[in-house]
Amino acid sequence: MFKTLLICGTGGFIGTVIRFLISRYFQENSLSLFPWGTFSVNIIGSLLIGLFYGLSERGNILSPEILLFLTVGICGGFTTFSTLANDSYILMQGKEWLKLSLYTSLSFFLGLVAVYLGRLIVKIF
Repeated sequence: MFKTLLICGTGGFIGTVIRFLISRYFQENSLSLFPWGTFSVNIIGSLLIGLFYGLSERGNILSPEILLFLTVGICGGFTTFSTLANDSYILMQGKEWLKLSLYTSLSFFLGLVAVYLGRLIVKIF
């Protein structure tokens, strides 16, 4: 278990640092109010997690430890949107349309509500 935590934590650290650097770059070099940094890492992270899981499904290209490092670690630290996108793809692949609709819409809606509540709590206290 400790080895698994170390693998995920190391990947998460790397993903988080990369996300920070990309976000900082866009903050300093863009005049637009559109969140290009976040948007970029979410789309890139989705592409990466698709590539990593795709590679793992092809055979023995990635060991379970490397897959964990890349997906849960790096992609998880880089963005959690990549996992949401992959989970949605699996539901779509299984033709679980109702679950797909609920998962995607509730993830966005409840995430937005959670951000609102977090900000509200900070304002209150």
